[in-house]
Amino acid sequence: MCYVIVTCRSLLWTLLTLIAALTIVAALISPYWLIGFTRPVGLASSNNTAPEGIETYTPSAGIYNRCTKLHRYGAKYTDNCASFIVGAGFDMPDDDFSNFWKACIFMYGIAVALLTFTVITSVLSLCVRSMCKKSIFTISGLIQSIAGLFLIVAMFLYPAGWGSLRVRKLCGNNASPYGIDECSLGWAFYASIIGTLLVFASAVLSIQAERATSSDKVEAEILDGKYLVCVL
Repeated sequence: MCYVIVTCRSLLWTLLTLIAALTIVAALISPYWLIGFTRPVGLASSNNTAPEGIETYTPSAGIYNRCTKLHRYGAKYTDNCASFIVGAGFDMPDDDFSNFWKACIFMYGIAVALLTFTVITSVLSLCVRSMCKKSIFTISGLIQSIAGLFLIVAMFLYPAGWGSLRVRKLCGNNASPYGIDECSLGWAFYASIIGTLLVFASAVLSIQAERATSSDKVEAEILDGKYLVCVL
């Protein structure tokens, strides 16, 4: 018999799991990890101040994509945000696509796959208590912890690739691993940190969610013959 059990802590865990996963995905697909210095349109990598009246733009880059202005025709330039990966990407030269960034994407891919699984299990936990004879909350919390570790490794790998030619063009010739010269960190970088913290918070909250759904109040409601149990 399927009992739908909703408690404040289990519902909070489900919502936090979903928010954490969405935050990580939003950061991963964003091209705003690094924000370059403002430069004249048509000038790719010089930090010279643009003459007055000359159109300028601020390029940016993510782990696998970038935003810039592309020359279309005449004096026309258009904003363009797209992936800079060619083909599979992993055979690209290190200067075009840093090996550290390749490893970073690999780590993020595993983490996102694990988090997707926990989103599904967090929804199923409303009416499913166990998987493979183990608590669904325990399994989900463990997987969230593992995903968080992959995210931490990815966060350390990303700045290790700041010494590549691509980043030096964006940030200046003094850019180096863990040093971004004239660039600034974009919102996606901070979103990734926040998302990672939320993942670990979700893992901790899964313990409380399990306790809440197996409390005496819940058992009493089930014994009273209720199939929809809502307790604080």
